[in-house]
Amino acid sequence: MKKDPVSFSKKAALNGLFIALAIILSYVESLIPVPFFIPGMKLGLANLAVMCALYLFDAKCAALVNLLRIIIIFLLFGNVTSLIFSLSGGMFSLLIMILLFKSHSFKTVTLSAVAGISHNLAQMLAALFVVKAVSFVRYTAILWFAGLLAGLVTGALCGVIINRIKKYGIDQTI
Repeated sequence: MKKDPVSFSKKAALNGLFIALAIILSYVESLIPVPFFIPGMKLGLANLAVMCALYLFDAKCAALVNLLRIIIIFLLFGNVTSLIFSLSGGMFSLLIMILLFKSHSFKTVTLSAVAGISHNLAQMLAALFVVKAVSFVRYTAILWFAGLLAGLVTGALCGVIINRIKKYGIDQTI
């Protein structure tokens, strides 16, 4: 079966836009001061682009957006340690998100909240492996709570974006 070149090109262009958006949101997020001095605490804004790709396309597109965002941010601003933490948190939370998404039982808010907690869990495990110190474990509850709150906000924003896209019929042209 032959692929439609127009829809393939449109999907590739939109994936590129989602990747660019994820990179921009990651960078913007790095400029936002976190009110507490806790390593690894972020808002998860780039997850908006990943979740939109998941809802509008599929798991492969979301994984591509997530992976390329992580690699490009690493190449531009990161170090090996940040790559390890980003890959572990980003890919594990995406896996959890995809599993929940495929069940069709969860709204974007719940999906994103669980992904935020999963992201922090994976990063804590990576930190145990890389740093080999347990002193940072005292931040676990705070990071999970922060992941929950950030996930709730990100999920609510994603829900609004997806609903707007569907309201104006943009999803029909994708």
